[in-house]
Amino acid sequence: MKRMMLYFGSFNPIHKGHVALAEYVVDRDLCDEVALVVSPQSPYKEAGMLAPEMERFEMAEIACKASKHPERIRPSVVEFLLPKPSYTIDTLRYLTENFGREMRFSILMGADQIERLDGWKEYERILEYPIYVYPRRGGRADRLDGRFTLLDDAPLQEFSSTEVRRRIESGEDTSTMLAPGVAAHIRTKGLWSPSARIATLTAQIAAEPANTGLYLERGKLHYRKNEWGAALNDFNRILEIDATHEEARQLAAMVHEILEYRYKDIYNP
Repeated sequence: MKRMMLYFGSFNPIHKGHVALAEYVVDRDLCDEVALVVSPQSPYKEAGMLAPEMERFEMAEIACKASKHPERIRPSVVEFLLPKPSYTIDTLRYLTENFGREMRFSILMGADQIERLDGWKEYERILEYPIYVYPRRGGRADRLDGRFTLLDDAPLQEFSSTEVRRRIESGEDTSTMLAPGVAAHIRTKGLWSPSARIATLTAQIAAEPANTGLYLERGKLHYRKNEWGAALNDFNRILEIDATHEEARQLAAMVHEILEYRYKDIYNP
């Protein structure tokens, strides 16, 4: 029987840490193949946080094809076909009923997930499958000791998809986090772009018009995009709310210096 390891996740987006773990379990002969099961909706995450499911699948496909084992590490759309929200036990039950005669399934999950595993739907049934646990910063893997295999020497994920999205939204470099093809896909599709983040912040500001933190983040994004007027408006708005806000004062002064340097001609205000 084929040994199929299931690596569940939203992969929002998939990054080099995900692929490194999949390569690790293949290299250690812990399975014959790894299926990255892309979740359409996690019960623990708001739908608005997720990129469209097919975008996430396409990025996973790109990353898997660029891996060391493109024929043994592939993404799966199985949860797109099941009722939503998707629960791990429902997916396991479906796969076992339909492919159990030809595949033996195991699960790969992070130490942080172990901490809340007993809150998952029918978690005791999940524990009937072999579970391999990889380390995560801040995650403990001792709550269900003896019920799984701890991969002590697995590559530690130094960053999360959340951090990747934050960097993309802020216009920061992600070359050490993403495969080039995935990064190119994100740029082409405009996923988590600074402009998208500005739109989100604008909606949040409408609901919280006195939140200086929102104005500060939006102003900095405008600044990085060389949108000086919009940036200055945000920094000045912060000072109207809180005249002692030193960071906003310094940033407003920096914008003034840029404007004074660039637009000295009275005919080019």
